[in-house]
Amino acid sequence: MIDTFVEQFPILIVTTGVFSAFTILVSGIFSRKIGYYILLFVTAIHFMMSIAILNYVISFGRIHYWIGGWRPPWGIEYVVDHLNAYVLVVILFLSFLSVVFAKRSVEKEIDEKKHPTFYTVMQLLIAGCCGVVVTGDVFNLFVLAEVASLATYALIAIAGGKALRASFTYLILGSIAICFYLLGIGFLYAVTGTLNMIDMRLLLQNIYDNKMVQVAFALVVVGLGIKAAVFPLHTWQPDAYTYAPSAVTLIMSTVVAKTFVYALIRIVFSVFTVNFLQKYINAWELVSWLAAVTIIVGSILAFRQYNIKRMLAYSSIVNVAYIMLGISMFYSYWGLSGALANILNHAVAKGCAFAAIGAIIYKTGLKDVRYYSGLAKKMPYTCGAFLISALTLIGIPPLAGFVTKFYLMLGCLEVKNYTMLAVILLGSLLTLAYFWRVVEEMYFKSVEDENTHGNAEERFNEAPITMLAPTMLLAILCIALGIYWLTSIPLEIIDKMIASMGVILK
Repeated sequence: MIDTFVEQFPILIVTTGVFSAFTILVSGIFSRKIGYYILLFVTAIHFMMSIAILNYVISFGRIHYWIGGWRPPWGIEYVVDHLNAYVLVVILFLSFLSVVFAKRSVEKEIDEKKHPTFYTVMQLLIAGCCGVVVTGDVFNLFVLAEVASLATYALIAIAGGKALRASFTYLILGSIAICFYLLGIGFLYAVTGTLNMIDMRLLLQNIYDNKMVQVAFALVVVGLGIKAAVFPLHTWQPDAYTYAPSAVTLIMSTVVAKTFVYALIRIVFSVFTVNFLQKYINAWELVSWLAAVTIIVGSILAFRQYNIKRMLAYSSIVNVAYIMLGISMFYSYWGLSGALANILNHAVAKGCAFAAIGAIIYKTGLKDVRYYSGLAKKMPYTCGAFLISALTLIGIPPLAGFVTKFYLMLGCLEVKNYTMLAVILLGSLLTLAYFWRVVEEMYFKSVEDENTHGNAEERFNEAPITMLAPTMLLAILCIALGIYWLTSIPLEIIDKMIASMGVILK
């Protein structure tokens, strides 16, 4: 009975998410504060439901839910396997922590009158991302991606000022991206007559040489590549991350980014399949070279930034490149393992970094790293969490980021691609360079402030607990996940995720 009930959770997460957004909006008429607690409660329940879904999939296999009782391919189907059950847990966990973090941050950065609207749109964003992850229909993915995207544009713009321009730029590029995707699936529908991913995969197997199929592949990859901020389609991201409210930057860098990376992986592997990639392997090798260029160029651009949020934005682009590098080695177990592990590892590490910086901005208003001198004395826990996230992203063992790079390096050795192995090592050195500047300012430089000199209470000035707790939890996870991945090799869950992508490795 319980197992049957769990099978309803994928659709319940999406529908109750949309319904609760309406509830938050209406509740704002009576109280501007109650909307936050509705969002917090719903997100917590959805996270617990995602854990139940993952446990069910591990125990019994994939979930198929036919919306309205219509059998696919005639109706929309939600399909949850090991891959998207894992991603669903990741995005709902980070969504919950982002909501916890948002309360004090939003109170300071956004006009109180806008709070009900903000939490309404944030709930729509989370619901849209969950829908993208669980759907098994390519057109339904488009609809839910637009729900998430429109919510993101609004959340960026709500800060006003330069955020309006950043939001408008993202709106234009995001609209172009979704048009590319829609054209791509339109071509696929024209040659297959179906929108169901499983059905479409079966029908495409005999027509890989069809020019419409090949053009559709290019359109879909470019469209979702823009959404996932894959280089050189990333130009909207630095401004969006820099000028958005801290809580929005946090959820964008973790939940939104990983949702569209997942969508790209799902369409490429579950619709076009590895057989298509092997048939046109030269085109996919281009992806690995783009990833390599991104790792180097993105790291150099990050090093040139003094605005800390902009630096982390370029760092995020680099870490998406590591995922792309891993999936470009689709014939390597370790390459794919590194890409899949990095979905979680990067979300946790970058979430920790942005949460720590959000807390620093909340307390000091400072975004320029040159003014972070001696900050570790005032905010030791926040700066300590940032240090752990930095070491994770650099790839210091035994932290989670080391596991990602270790798996990717094993993948490079497995396929004898020593150039990419050198790129990973160089990328780690460059990451060390730009993070060291921040750590040096925080820990090894001091500044005399006549307003705080001799006042211990002012010198120790940590962030509020609702901001500090998620930050510290993510820092702890950076350590715990690294140890877990390293002591669980090979992980059965990774084997099953790779199998659910349709990849069969010798």
